[in-house]
Amino acid sequence: MTTTVRPTLWQRVGFAPRPLAGLEGAYSTSLVGQFRKNLGLFVLGTAVLVGQQVLMAQRDFLVRTAVDSVDRGASEAAVRAAVLMLVVSAVAAVARFLSRATMFASGRNVEYELRAALLARLHRLGPSFFGKVATGDIMSRATNDLQQVRLLLGFGVLNVVSSAFGLVSALFVMFTISWQLTLAALGIWPLLALVTRRFSGLMFKRNRESQQAIGEMSDRVLASLAGVRVVRSFAMEDAELVGFDVANRRYLDTSLALARVRGSIGPIMGALGSLGVLVVFVYGGYLLADGTLSKGDFVSFWLALLRLTWPMLAIGFVTSIVQRGRASYARLATVLRAEPDVVDGALPAPAEVRGALAVRGLSFAYGDRKVLDDVSFEVEAGRSLAILGRTGSGKSTLAALLPRLRPTPRGAVFLDGVDVCDLPLETVRGSIGYAQQDAFLFSTTAGANIGYALDPDELAAGAAAAGGVDPRVRAAAREAQVEADIERLPEGFDTVVGERGVQLSGGQKQRVALGRALIREPAVLVLDDPLSAVDARTEAAILEAIDRQKARRTVVLITHRVAAARRCDEVCVLDHGRVIERGTHEELLAAGGLYALFAEEQAMEAELAAISVPDPGTAAAEEEE
Repeated sequence: MTTTVRPTLWQRVGFAPRPLAGLEGAYSTSLVGQFRKNLGLFVLGTAVLVGQQVLMAQRDFLVRTAVDSVDRGASEAAVRAAVLMLVVSAVAAVARFLSRATMFASGRNVEYELRAALLARLHRLGPSFFGKVATGDIMSRATNDLQQVRLLLGFGVLNVVSSAFGLVSALFVMFTISWQLTLAALGIWPLLALVTRRFSGLMFKRNRESQQAIGEMSDRVLASLAGVRVVRSFAMEDAELVGFDVANRRYLDTSLALARVRGSIGPIMGALGSLGVLVVFVYGGYLLADGTLSKGDFVSFWLALLRLTWPMLAIGFVTSIVQRGRASYARLATVLRAEPDVVDGALPAPAEVRGALAVRGLSFAYGDRKVLDDVSFEVEAGRSLAILGRTGSGKSTLAALLPRLRPTPRGAVFLDGVDVCDLPLETVRGSIGYAQQDAFLFSTTAGANIGYALDPDELAAGAAAAGGVDPRVRAAAREAQVEADIERLPEGFDTVVGERGVQLSGGQKQRVALGRALIREPAVLVLDDPLSAVDARTEAAILEAIDRQKARRTVVLITHRVAAARRCDEVCVLDHGRVIERGTHEELLAAGGLYALFAEEQAMEAELAAISVPDPGTAAAEEEE
């Protein structure tokens, strides 16, 4: 069921981004596209700025009238001009505020939509991208770089438009009063253009270097925090500090280089502007003494020149913003334009998924290293298959290829007789539930982790109706044999498990991930070694839960335990990426191959474990004797 989110009035007029629900794919990832999308705001802001600059020009002329009236002794005319000047200035101030509200809103809209587009693209990208771009660098692009793009299309556009019309307005007043004095004041502009061009190239280069350096430093900090337990266990704190110092020093150096360029723009532009001011006072004083200009003319010209000063200074300021925004967008574009490893198929979603799974001639390699070689098997809907093999035999890779978490080769995996590469990703991943061995948990509550696949509003409503925990979450936790463990946590299901589930043991995290897969009730359930981090008692309980799941859906169990594999309808044995045995538990035992060897080895391990760990009752009797 799709929920329609109605935009607010503020969103309809364009001052806030429209909600993305139901609008996925409707946002543009190019700067030109975003500019066009917010064109209404830019036009409105520009119109207001035009009105403001017209009012400012009128104010300058009113000042001339007021000064000349005072000089002639016409007090009434001077008062009237002063009152009009105050009114015009007040309206211009309001127009200035409105121009910023519209322009800044457009920048925020761009940031909002680009961030959504960035996250959507990151969700679609695969290992080939994340193997080349570090997580910390991605975080830097999603924060610092997006902020610079927002400034470019908000504050930057505002200053470009404001400076352009301010320039026209000021020059209009200046030329009206004295074209000779205006030309003299503008004599430094060719030099100004040369300096601006030089600084523009430097700013782009220094900004790009600085953004890359902060990305590398962010990745270094993220890696240290994520692996803090390993750092402490090996007493490598000093080495990590040295590594961080290197990254921090590089960021400092690039930031100082950028600061030197940015810091030079203002003084140089100010010095050039001061030359123009000096010319105005020398030549303007001469014209005033000569009678060519009145006192009102000179004061009005001076006010217009002051308004011209900011556009001149803003050339360097705007250049800085534009180049920073360009450099930042170039880094964002590498993410936004990256091609996903896995894309949607062309076929529409089927009305129903029964859960019949077939693998035919599946081969897969990581670079030059072949992991799977011509793997084939079939699982009828509602049946179960165990895939057993040694560590490194390709079991986990096979498990990830079934729901297309990696680029599944075309013509190799079929769901209900249809190539999974032809189906929408949402259909494939919604129908094939996957509980991975290396469980990832979000830094939220245990209950929220289990109910991650459910609608948050429905989950909250279910929890409120049950007076604590949604019954579906509790049932999934019970089925995954983790309910009792969660209840022993300080706040039960409301306990925050920490970054990557740091508050839980490996076995608890694995079972929470199993509960998360079970709660979706998919047509096919792929379990990647769910028994690798549990004790014998919990293993028996989970196996019983898997037996119950087999009665309701297709189950593919990845395991190295014969005790788990024997419960499935059929077993495939992988060795070096190839299926070397296939059949029921009894058939494979009778064949005397690798499966039978596994069974013998694990039976011996169980016997040795029973001998080395005596029965608690026997140990107590021996102590009494």
